[in-house]
Amino acid sequence: MQLTGRTNLIAFVALAGALAIIPSFLSNNYQVSIFILIALYTILTVGLSLLMGYAGQISLGQAVFYGMGGYVTAWLTVRNGLPPLAGMFLAAVVTGLVAYFVGVPMLRLRGNYLAMATLGLNVIFELIVMQETAWTGGPDGFKGIPKFSIGEFVFQTDREMYFVVWAFALLIIVLSLNIVNSRSGRALRAVHASEIAAEMNGVDTAHYKVAVLVLSAVYASVAGSLYAFWLGIISPSVYHLSFSIELVVMVAIGGLASVWGAIFGAAMVTLLAEFLRNVLPQLLRGASGEQEIIAFGVILILVMIFLPEGLLTGSIARYRRWRAERKAVRDIEQATDILEPMQ
Repeated sequence: MQLTGRTNLIAFVALAGALAIIPSFLSNNYQVSIFILIALYTILTVGLSLLMGYAGQISLGQAVFYGMGGYVTAWLTVRNGLPPLAGMFLAAVVTGLVAYFVGVPMLRLRGNYLAMATLGLNVIFELIVMQETAWTGGPDGFKGIPKFSIGEFVFQTDREMYFVVWAFALLIIVLSLNIVNSRSGRALRAVHASEIAAEMNGVDTAHYKVAVLVLSAVYASVAGSLYAFWLGIISPSVYHLSFSIELVVMVAIGGLASVWGAIFGAAMVTLLAEFLRNVLPQLLRGASGEQEIIAFGVILILVMIFLPEGLLTGSIARYRRWRAERKAVRDIEQATDILEPMQ
């Protein structure tokens, strides 16, 4: 879904305005935490949308970079005493370098082989996090992570972190919109359409594939750092393979090649997950606990069958086609009304 610069600006201002007033309608920390999660997942899904939707590179390992950002930040701030911003920046650099050195050989693969490679990356990361207890805390997790701070000001409460996380999310949205509407964005779409054709037109496909992987990894690292600062503890259960798949579901529901669709998918899946996890079992006594996985599977199947472009992107595309068809019908009717008296 490509929007004009003016439309993007209006949508961004509307989103920022809504986010500024939403906290006044939230009555408790649980509700605030839901919106913090949506912001974190927005950062992750926007990066994954650039990688999968625009560049066409399948990834089932985004949780690796999310976890790497959290663990490196925790180690730098807790063990080495770095300020939170410095720890976040260095964690993003480390994660980006790892993504580069992993991506150079891995992105030579295509299709299912690339998906399997990223899946294997997730499995390796899980084993390292579980086994290297001296560095990661093992199954018990990494504790004692400080709150996010800028200078002397410490963001202690969830409401304060709400504004911090969404500020980073909005910054990443702006950056990503500029990328997809630039020469680099056109190159990424060319790579997605046909790597051979892109190379014949002078596009360095290997460079762009690795670059977008590194960018999405840096996004994930930032989200992982913010998550660590927010909760003060991180554990291996957060970065499981199932979470990487859940992120793919978010992007698919919103629309693969759409920054705004990624935001919509992140919000929809997060809210639906909370409903299935906390509300539905109370309504349906005796629920097995598998309802979340079943619901996501059914929703993904339905979206891929009926709206393969994504729920948001596909709905907008259908609405535009409907308007175009209605206009064509009106034009034909007007032409008929003009011609009938002449016959």
